[in-house]
Amino acid sequence: TTMKSLTVYVPELLDFDEPGVNRYLAAKLFEDGHLSMGNAAEMAGVSKRDFMDILGALRVSLLNYSPEEIDDDLLSIQARHR
Repeated sequence: TTMKSLTVYVPELLDFDEPGVNRYLAAKLFEDGHLSMGNAAEMAGVSKRDFMDILGALRVSLLNYSPEEIDDDLLSIQARHR
């Protein structure tokens, strides 16, 4: 994936360095469904496995399902087994 460079200003009190900001932003973009796992890991500059660890540390779900999607899947499974 082609990446572009942006300048981001963060308050010093956050104690983020550039890699930290990239990882946090990648995790949030993944969480919101804007990036795939692979693209988010690439943006964060880490392997998919390391990105999974970052997601865990930030309490972001790997599954990325909304409650509505879980309900829909559950109803589909129940309908198939009747």
